[in-house]
Amino acid sequence: MNPQHEKQETALPPIFRQYLVYLRDARRLAALTLVSYEHDLATLARFTTQKYPDDSRVPDDLLRQLQAHDIRYFITRLHGEGLSGRSLARMLSVWRGFYRYLIRHHHHSDDPCLGVRVPKSTHKLPNALSPDEAAQLLTFKPTDPLAIRDLAMFELFYGSGLRLAELASLQPVDIDFNQGMARITGKGSKTRLVPVGKQALQALQAWLPIRATLLPPGETALFLSQQGRRIHTRTIALRLKQRALLQGLDNHVHPHALRHSFASHLLQSSSDLRAVQEMLGHASIRSTQVYTHLDFQHLTKIYDQTHPRAKKKNS
Repeated sequence: MNPQHEKQETALPPIFRQYLVYLRDARRLAALTLVSYEHDLATLARFTTQKYPDDSRVPDDLLRQLQAHDIRYFITRLHGEGLSGRSLARMLSVWRGFYRYLIRHHHHSDDPCLGVRVPKSTHKLPNALSPDEAAQLLTFKPTDPLAIRDLAMFELFYGSGLRLAELASLQPVDIDFNQGMARITGKGSKTRLVPVGKQALQALQAWLPIRATLLPPGETALFLSQQGRRIHTRTIALRLKQRALLQGLDNHVHPHALRHSFASHLLQSSSDLRAVQEMLGHASIRSTQVYTHLDFQHLTKIYDQTHPRAKKKNS
């Protein structure tokens, strides 16, 4: 864990700190995922302290006293504070994981989260660019070294469907220019191979000589800042937003929109859900199914072309 993470973690009950170490070392969760877990556990600690404000027992013992009605009350409070059903479901999942850890490793008897449900929220499809908008975003001639880097990043982002953290963590050795493939280390330190398109390969080849002029000793990152350090995910998001505006795209284009667009456009063309699942690195196909939305005109076109009853007869 980085120093900032450890500083935040010291405010948590000791059992939470042990659980986070377990997640890091045994489950090998990514640093960003651990930060999210820490936030959700801190919320549980806050509500537990509020429930027992004058109790002299240590926080670890108080957490073991919680019952299902307490968890339901906490969820209701959070919903009242404006958290969506999706956010509440994620938080409840983290709490369940913690109590499963207590049961398996600390002789705890029951899980107060068992049977607790969260309020349903409307299902929101991921934002995605149209194929024309994606082409508009990527059709520019870079005029300076950072723009050359940006084009390589965005081509790889959209062309291979990467997560933001995956893009930032890439090294040159991860790219196989001969095979047109990239080895990606995703969530849970799992690796997968993804194809790299011709445009992305060309953009990367233009960037690598510039990278060599910025590269300090010991640095291995593929994408560097102007100071020669591994580019930060916030910088990638900012540069993408700026480029979208320069290219005349009105909608705010966030990094995940390129991943959404990759998945949506592939499914519209191939309908091969399993292949897209593999390329995205989804553990469950349910996560991939959210991208199966197609616009009505596309569905109508497919129907007219393929269904026997839809084919128009010549007059």
